[in-house]
Amino acid sequence: MNQRLTIALTKGRILKETLPLLASAGIAPVDDIDSSRKLVFETTHPAVRLVIIRGSDVPTYVRHGAADMGVVGKDILLEHGAEGLYEPLDLGIARCRLMTAGPVGWRSTGARIRVATKFVNIARRHFAGRGVHADVIKLYGAMELAPIMNLADLIVDIVDTGNTLRANGMEPLEEIASISSRLVVNKAAMRSRHAIIQRVIDDLAAAVPQA
Repeated sequence: MNQRLTIALTKGRILKETLPLLASAGIAPVDDIDSSRKLVFETTHPAVRLVIIRGSDVPTYVRHGAADMGVVGKDILLEHGAEGLYEPLDLGIARCRLMTAGPVGWRSTGARIRVATKFVNIARRHFAGRGVHADVIKLYGAMELAPIMNLADLIVDIVDTGNTLRANGMEPLEEIASISSRLVVNKAAMRSRHAIIQRVIDDLAAAVPQA
């Protein structure tokens, strides 16, 4: 049992795009994840199990050794840091962009701006790096509403198609980072169980579609 690997997976779109890659690497859940209320799943690989959690929790589980490996969006790693983690593989899935956005035609009219986002640390670093005084307001969703309700001037958010921005009279302004899902590994586990972890990394790398 000490040699079993636990892989933490992010719920939602990332999970749907991760499962085919894992299947190609010989790791498939025994039960149907979509129809089950379980959070821990045995797999067709006798040495691997999966846990399904929130994306923001994946680095915490891996960092503290509750999971040996995980799949998480690069946005989460940029926001919360990747201390204690190796990031050996870009899986190339769930691609999107982390961007600033504002009302169509927006121009700054003062020395300070108000920015609404759930990516508080990223936003602060971004605007500080450009010498812009930004008051960052933490929100958890519906970012596009903040400028409409005069809560903020701009937002920092994930942009995929941009349809939601356009529907709310907004436009993307500046790309902060290109986002995709990454495989992360606990550093201690990488040392103690290097052979099996490296095999999983190699199998996943072989399954990743080439750009």
